[in-house]
Amino acid sequence: MSMLGTKWKLHGTGKSVRPGEVVRPDERLTWPLTIGIGMQHVVAMFGATFLVPILTGMPPATTLFFSGIGTLLFLVITQGRVPSYLGSSFAFIAPILASQQQFGIPGALGGVVMAGAVLAVVGAVVQKFGAGWINRLMPPIVTGAIVALIGLNLAPAAKMNFDKAPVTAFITLAVIIVVSVLFRGILGRLSILVGVVVGYVVAMARGEVDFAKVDTAGWVGLPHFQTPEFHLGVVGLFVPVVLVLVAENIGHVKSVSAMTGQNLDGVSGRALLADGAATVLAGLGGGSGTTTYAENIGVMAATKVYSTAAYWVAGIFAVLLSFSPKFGELIATVPAGVLGGAATMLYGMIGVLGVKIWVQNKVNFSNSINLTTAAVALIIGIANYTWTVGDLTFNGIALGSAAALVIYHGMKALAKARGTVAEPETEDLTPLAAQTAAVKAAAKRTPKKRR
Repeated sequence: MSMLGTKWKLHGTGKSVRPGEVVRPDERLTWPLTIGIGMQHVVAMFGATFLVPILTGMPPATTLFFSGIGTLLFLVITQGRVPSYLGSSFAFIAPILASQQQFGIPGALGGVVMAGAVLAVVGAVVQKFGAGWINRLMPPIVTGAIVALIGLNLAPAAKMNFDKAPVTAFITLAVIIVVSVLFRGILGRLSILVGVVVGYVVAMARGEVDFAKVDTAGWVGLPHFQTPEFHLGVVGLFVPVVLVLVAENIGHVKSVSAMTGQNLDGVSGRALLADGAATVLAGLGGGSGTTTYAENIGVMAATKVYSTAAYWVAGIFAVLLSFSPKFGELIATVPAGVLGGAATMLYGMIGVLGVKIWVQNKVNFSNSINLTTAAVALIIGIANYTWTVGDLTFNGIALGSAAALVIYHGMKALAKARGTVAEPETEDLTPLAAQTAAVKAAAKRTPKKRR
């Protein structure tokens, strides 16, 4: 591949994916098919990406613009080796809402820039020294707790929007749940988008949608850009987000590696650096922070196409779409009831993702260190404990994240110094599996009684 990763080889005839194979990142199908798949990636990220600016009161068109630019920047920095779309990160919702109360949108944008800068530095360090130190600093029990508390901390915000239009919110939530169960493939993965569309139609029928700004907006024009302000008081709100973004990016790289059969560990640092740079750029111009998108992994898994050419198409298409003020204002008309229904599902999903990290890594909660780390961090995050020191205010996300890190490493150091023997940090399921297999084998050897 070229330095920009834009020299793709044609996969077979380019008209279909060969049986038992996938279209690798350095390959592509014919351009008409590639363009179609690229536009499908835009649809896949659409619902989730737009929910973030709508929930945080930021311009949707601006967020779309920087998600497209960020995606193209990501592809350049990773040299086309990691297929990914950079959409709005849910991890930024809580700190943006909290910082807006004191410093407004410019102050929130300053926090986005700072988080992106820290992530970029982490990426540079990982590229230089490897990702082992991250795993030691943030083992699964810590990472899972931080991801979970970020989602659950937002529960009151979901309820507030739900209460504004309970009927619309309930229908939106019900459609999301039903679609995710009834349909497989790409449609099932777009359940939030489908729910929002149906909920929007219901809200229109109930007179809950205001089109006044849409009517006055032009068809073509620049997105609304704004500059950030930097306040020390937002540092505690946004630093924990970096930990989540690190976990998301490394998880994305590992997922693509598994699906394509290529070892991409050597580019993990570049992926973090690229996402950090894209987040800084977004914060400087008025967009929300970015992250690699699981929704688009679903599209790749369904189509077997991992070509970065499709993501160049997606990024360019997103940028072009952002130059329609009327489109941006239309997205901004999504009413509170629809947001409440979607957010109930969305924020809960973020919380459960933390639990998923524990399950996948077989975290052992018989271990008192693991149990205490999760218990204290979650309560601090959910109840939104706050601590003010001068001009600095730390909310539940910051304090919960700090608690997870301090309690885990502090208890582990004390246990080591004291010489106390703790339960294993992860569950060893091998003996249980072996025992089950032995019982089944014995059952097969036992002759059946004649009746």
